[in-house]
Amino acid sequence: MEINFFSRNGETLPISQAAISLQNISYQYGFGVYETLKFRNRILYFIKQHIERLFLSAKLLELEHPFTKELVEEWIEELIEKNSAESCNIKILLIGGKTSHEATLYILLLNPLYPNRKLYTQGAKVETIYYERFLPNAKSLNMLMSYLAFTKAQKNGCYDALLLDKDKNILEGTRTNFFAIKDKTLVTAPKDVVLEGVTRQVVIKVAQENGYSIKEELIPLDSLSHYDGAFLTSTSSNIMPLIQIDDYKFNQISENLKEFMQQYDAFLVSSKGVIE
Repeated sequence: MEINFFSRNGETLPISQAAISLQNISYQYGFGVYETLKFRNRILYFIKQHIERLFLSAKLLELEHPFTKELVEEWIEELIEKNSAESCNIKILLIGGKTSHEATLYILLLNPLYPNRKLYTQGAKVETIYYERFLPNAKSLNMLMSYLAFTKAQKNGCYDALLLDKDKNILEGTRTNFFAIKDKTLVTAPKDVVLEGVTRQVVIKVAQENGYSIKEELIPLDSLSHYDGAFLTSTSSNIMPLIQIDDYKFNQISENLKEFMQQYDAFLVSSKGVIE
């Protein structure tokens, strides 16, 4: 897809003008938050939930700005139409300033990334690293350690890296949320210690509507043998089943997890990208 335009504070401009000044101290120091949305076949998924989290992230960083949720949604839709996009990812960057009126909101379109389809039937491999993110509920630009962990995991043939706390509990991935499954119970870390992904929210909703129980509790790394399987969730990958975590291997992708993946995919189709 050819991307010709981006948005800055609601003004649609040629992509050649997309630049951030070298003198922007807020950007240099990572004083900003971001969101990534999915747009597929003219369907924009869960826009209100993503914008809500963008504003929550800004609030947690005490990043003041003059924008409203309604305006951000309007600007996203305008940019999609201006680029005549059919399928893409949408990145929102909200960069702070000394005052609220110095904040800048950028919206840009990116070509979509699709995971290897074989991973959905064969399962993905991940490795672990000790790291707890600062202000975990905020999707901030402070991504250095996550970036390094993800890059290392990729070099080692892994899909992602899982973050462990000091007690060896699994928290989340560098850019994913983590779930374990036992029979028809899904277990995931409490939302106050992780970034509550929009896909995580949707997974919980779909699970509850299909007779699954949800437990929000810490999952010790050495307890993996107690579960039938595990999976990651994210905007780009939806539900990614896991077959191996470090040296521990699950025997297979459990039948309950396969069934739930189908239920989740069916919900995406029926919802048309909207949840209330």
